[in-house]
Amino acid sequence: MSAKPTQTAIDRRGFLKAVGLTGTAFALGLSSTEATAGPVLNLSARPGLAQPGVTLLESVELTPFIIIEKSGRITFMNPRPEIGQGTFQSVPALIAEELEVSLDKVVIKQTGGESKFGGLWSQAVGGSGSIRGGYTQMRKVGASAREMLIKAASQQWNVPIEECYAEDAKIIHRPSGKKTSYGELAEIASKLDVPKTPALKDPKDFKILGKSAPRPDTPLKVTGQAQFGIDAKTPGMVYASIERCPVLGSKLVSFDATQALKVKGVQQAVKVERVVGKNRYEGVAVIATNYWAALKGRKALKVKWDHQGHDTFNSTDFDNSLRELAKTDGVVGHSLGDFDKAYSEAPVKLEALYETPIVSHSTMEPMNALAHYQPGDKVELWVSSQGGDLVIDEVARVLKVPASNVKVHVLFNGGGFGRRLTQDFASEAALLSKTIGKPVKVVWTREDDTTLGPFRPMTYSALRGALSSDGQAVALQHKVISPSIDATMGETGKYDKAKPDGTMLEGTNEQKYEIPNVNTRYVHAEVHIPLTYWRSVTSSTLAFSHECFLDEMAHKAGQDPIAFRLAMLTKESDTKRVLTKLKEFSGWDKPLPAGKGRGVAQWEFFAGLAGQVVEVSKTENGGVKVDKVYCVIDLGTVVNPDTVKAQVEGAIAMALTAATKDGITFEQGRAVQANFDKNRMLRINEMPEVEVLILAEGGPKIKGVGEPGLPPLAPALANAVFAATGKRIRRLPFDLAKV
Repeated sequence: MSAKPTQTAIDRRGFLKAVGLTGTAFALGLSSTEATAGPVLNLSARPGLAQPGVTLLESVELTPFIIIEKSGRITFMNPRPEIGQGTFQSVPALIAEELEVSLDKVVIKQTGGESKFGGLWSQAVGGSGSIRGGYTQMRKVGASAREMLIKAASQQWNVPIEECYAEDAKIIHRPSGKKTSYGELAEIASKLDVPKTPALKDPKDFKILGKSAPRPDTPLKVTGQAQFGIDAKTPGMVYASIERCPVLGSKLVSFDATQALKVKGVQQAVKVERVVGKNRYEGVAVIATNYWAALKGRKALKVKWDHQGHDTFNSTDFDNSLRELAKTDGVVGHSLGDFDKAYSEAPVKLEALYETPIVSHSTMEPMNALAHYQPGDKVELWVSSQGGDLVIDEVARVLKVPASNVKVHVLFNGGGFGRRLTQDFASEAALLSKTIGKPVKVVWTREDDTTLGPFRPMTYSALRGALSSDGQAVALQHKVISPSIDATMGETGKYDKAKPDGTMLEGTNEQKYEIPNVNTRYVHAEVHIPLTYWRSVTSSTLAFSHECFLDEMAHKAGQDPIAFRLAMLTKESDTKRVLTKLKEFSGWDKPLPAGKGRGVAQWEFFAGLAGQVVEVSKTENGGVKVDKVYCVIDLGTVVNPDTVKAQVEGAIAMALTAATKDGITFEQGRAVQANFDKNRMLRINEMPEVEVLILAEGGPKIKGVGEPGLPPLAPALANAVFAATGKRIRRLPFDLAKV
């Protein structure tokens, strides 16, 4: 059973019938086994292909990224979900550039995790990896199609292939000016061998890549045509609102649905399970003909819980336990030189403890999923997810059905930030559909979304540094004390505490500062709360402590913060180039008026590299105001500069929110903050002016966009506050009005 066709939901039967596709199509894609090896053609003709009135869907099995119809209609299958970061434009742009077509003449469809489009994680978005991971491969898809179409035209005209070229979805014969459309060449091209190493365009000839361009999803969202998971419908569906215990880790003892069943529209109440990694949480789902009835019925439930002792958990005690753990050694993550010796012998020593809280993802579209469990152990889902392949993998695992039995429609996402990499909301809906025997749409409330996790973990950092008598950095130790994402999400008993946790030490070993004696350590803290990735993962917390402490060292040495950093970057590196550009771009050496201050920070990690300068001014009431942020982001290559700037601005807004608004705290086992009244978001009047400089100087390394703009903000801001007020910020969040 299928949902109403939407802009992004993929139902091959519905899609191809809807467009009336007949005749021959040229389909080019990457097979699941060759997704990184280059493009392959997969077109297997079946009897009846040429029969009048028989659609291509019924006659040909395809694994396409490109579909070209005789009519000239061109469809690109986009493997990377759109969560607001621009992949609905940027990924198709890679194909379009090489295929020599304008994106405004292309239909873009979202893949749904099908194995023919690649293996696990090949259709997911996270880690700023969409362009980093597919830049060359998706260009090869377009280049191969272009070469095959050119060859088809040369054969049809009986002219040398060198005399033909592609332009505006046509092949043109240079000497005669003769033209033919891609659609007219589709059948011939589909019979040709796929080039193993297609020639890619020289960047100087790019017409799309590197140029600012409007996003094709924007008109859909502005006019309300865009379909998000929360919009999905299918015939016969019911709604569910689920009561889950706010004390995470509790067990369901019993429930009484007598009053809930009296609510008009409520049909039944059943037990349901939510699986988050190794964690399993029980709940009670109220099923109704409409969402309001389901929610009203849920509020009428009487539920008894066994809290399993978790109702004593509170943030104050846990924070104190982390401070105690900071006194232990932990395990070594990275060691250079002899830190202990250098530190003990140094004439100048510094120590500091930095603290960052738990935070929620707070996507504007709360979690939701529409699932239909059908006879034969088949499951169909409509979701806002960061990966259709991730949904298939998780639903198949939780429901113990073959992955081939799970069909997913990935719709637009109202924000992801890492939360929609965890597919608990999808498998929960699928389990519920199996239980009640109907398609069911589960919608989380904002309170559910805020209080139930998984969360970004609290992270403490104990730092020690040493300076020589002439102010040179000679030793640095960064010890991270925190729970582990991998430990709370992975299989029980599989996490090895004797080994350093690379995720929780993220970025600390990747900084290019030439300090002769460096030591990083990790101290593991146990916690029962589910944790997961948050935009820029642990770099969102560790950059704050690391770069603020370097500022403390610079101040102790009596040196300018940027000069101090550049003195530790004698070798050529991307970090040196970014800081040098940032100094010039921000006008760092230009004196500020009294009452103002500026701070600097940079961070390099798996997703990329960016540096920022933040300017603040003191207010009359003893606080500070964030006036401006300068950001230099190093990309190597850029697809759409407008999208890059928007992503950096968004990252800065999110980072400023996390630094100055509310963390998630716990009392009696439950989250105190449940909605936006206590889990506040940055308001538009609080957003500072932002200027972005993109370094896109080519080179072999493609860097990420969505996350690198976030980590430098908090340390640059804290360093600016110190410059303006003399007060060090070592704990987040802090109140700008009460500095």
